[in-house]
Amino acid sequence: MAHKSPATRRYMRVHIALSILYVALVLLASRFVPDDAAPTPGVILWALLPGLVVLGWIWNMGTYLFALEDEYIRMLETRKALVATALVLGISGGWGLIELFADVPALPVFFIFPIWCLGLALGQLVNRLTGHRQACA
Repeated sequence: MAHKSPATRRYMRVHIALSILYVALVLLASRFVPDDAAPTPGVILWALLPGLVVLGWIWNMGTYLFALEDEYIRMLETRKALVATALVLGISGGWGLIELFADVPALPVFFIFPIWCLGLALGQLVNRLTGHRQACA
């Protein structure tokens, strides 16, 4: 296993802590907010708390990119994020147009970030399959 830089170790520690917090907040909100609840300030707060964790994830990713000293690794991480962004924009934009012109179920906005996370995994796969060849071309 390759040596992990201090930036990578810090990124992973924060990412894991935020992931645990996100799951805990979603579970707590699911427990304490009834289905079809009125949009009271308390309900809105419970709904927004996991969203704040998502902002923490993005902040952590940005901090990681700035902390990386290896330009090649930074390029791979940036490409991974671009693949994820392309996936989420393609799906949300494409499905949004289908919704506009056809009677199909709406794509819940909640799924945009999980789709982006799946895109990060796809970007990691792209990096593993093509990273060196494209970086040196």
